[in-house]
Amino acid sequence: MQNIELNESKLIKSHNNINNENPSNCRTIALLAENSDESKNLENHSDPQTRKHWASQLDFLFSIIGFAVDFSNVFRFPYICFQNGGGAFLIPYFVTLLLCALPMFYIELLFGQYMRCGGLTIWKICPLFKGVGYASVLLNFYVALYYNVIIAWSLYYLFVSFSPTLPWTVCDKWWNSENCYFISNYLSLLEKNNNTNMFTDSATEYLENNVLMVNQSSGIGNLGPLKWNMALSLLLLYIIIYLCLFKGVKFLGKAVWVTAILPYVVLAALLIRGVMLEGAVEGIKYFITPNFKMLLKPDVWIAAATQIFFSVGVGFSVHIAYASYNNFHTPVHNNCLIAAAVNSLTSLFSGFVIFAYLGYMSHQMRKPLEKVVNGNLTLIFIVYPLALSTLPGGNFWAVIFFLMLFNLGLDSSVRASIILNFELIYFSSEPLKLY
Repeated sequence: MQNIELNESKLIKSHNNINNENPSNCRTIALLAENSDESKNLENHSDPQTRKHWASQLDFLFSIIGFAVDFSNVFRFPYICFQNGGGAFLIPYFVTLLLCALPMFYIELLFGQYMRCGGLTIWKICPLFKGVGYASVLLNFYVALYYNVIIAWSLYYLFVSFSPTLPWTVCDKWWNSENCYFISNYLSLLEKNNNTNMFTDSATEYLENNVLMVNQSSGIGNLGPLKWNMALSLLLLYIIIYLCLFKGVKFLGKAVWVTAILPYVVLAALLIRGVMLEGAVEGIKYFITPNFKMLLKPDVWIAAATQIFFSVGVGFSVHIAYASYNNFHTPVHNNCLIAAAVNSLTSLFSGFVIFAYLGYMSHQMRKPLEKVVNGNLTLIFIVYPLALSTLPGGNFWAVIFFLMLFNLGLDSSVRASIILNFELIYFSSEPLKLY
C-alpha cells in the first residue's frame, strides 16, 4: 500500500512539473524510467534552467528560414523545374510539400520545442530509433563537406570580382586555349564556323582550367597540384563559420536579420535589371509554360520530392535543435507555415530571376534556351557570370551576385555546423556503453 501511495505521489509531482513554464524537456522521459541511469544522464544534457532561449520569435523564424533558403532554392529548383515540365512541375512540388514535407517539418519543430533536446539526444524517447539521430549527424557532416567547397568557390569568385577586368571575360591568360571565345565575339565566330562545338567560352575555361584545374587531373589516382587559392578560401570559410558559432545562439539570432534578408534584396535587384534585357520575357515564358505530359513520368514526382525535402531541410535535425531553444508555449505551428510558405515562394521568385537571364543569354547566343545550361554548377559559375559581365557595371553585378551566393551557403553551413557541435558536446558527456 505504501508503494502504491508513493507511486501516486510521484505521478502527481511529475504532472505538476509538466505544467510549469518549461515543462517539456529531456527530463520528461525520466517519468518513464525515473531511477534509470539513462534518464539521469539525459537530465544533465538538457537542463531547462541553464538552456538559452531566442531573444525573440522573429530570431527563431528568420533562423529556420535562413537554413531552408539556400542554393537549392535559388538555382537547383529553377533548373529542375525546367527539366521536368516547367509550370506543370509545381503540381507534384506542392502536393509533396503539403502531404509529406510540411507535416514532417511540423513534427521536427514540435519535437524540438517539447523535448528541449538536440537531434540525437531526443531519441532517448525511443532508443530503438536512435540510429535516426546518428544518421542525421552523418548527413549534416557529409553535406557540409561538399557544400563548404562550393561556398569556398563562391568566396573566391567574390574576391576576383573586385579586379578591374573580370577574369572570366578574357581569352589571353595562361588558362585559356586557342579555341576560347567571349560572348561578345560569339556571333562573328558563328558566322565563320558552322560547328561551334569545338570552341569553349571564357567562363568555362576559367572555371575548369584555373579555378579547378581539371585539365591537370587524369582521375582520382592523379588529383593534380594543390590549389592554394582555393585551399585558403576554404580555410577562411571555416574561420568565418567558427566566428559565427563562437557567440552562441543569441548572436546567430541577430546575424540572421542580415543573412536572411540580403538574398531577397539582391534577387529583387537582379530581377528588375533582368526583365529589361532582350529575350528575358521569352525565358520567363519558358519557365512557367506547363508540359502536363511530364506528370505521367515517375521521375518527375521523385524529383519534386527530392527537391522539397532538401529545400525545407527535414531530416537534418537542424529544426529540432533550433526549436529546442524556444519557450514551451511558442506557437510553433505559425512558424512552420510561414517558413514553408517563404521557402516555396523564394523558389518561385528565384525561377523568374534565373530564367530572365537565361532568356537573355539564349537571345545573345542565338541558341535554344535548353542548350544554354546543362547543370546546376554550370548555371552558377558559368552562365550567370557570363550574363552579368555583359551588363554595364558588370563588376558591381558580379560582386552582389557572389555575395548573395556566399551568404546563402554560409547561412546553411553555419546551421548544419550547429548540429555537429550540438552532438559532439553530447558525445563528449555521454558515458561509453557496450550493448
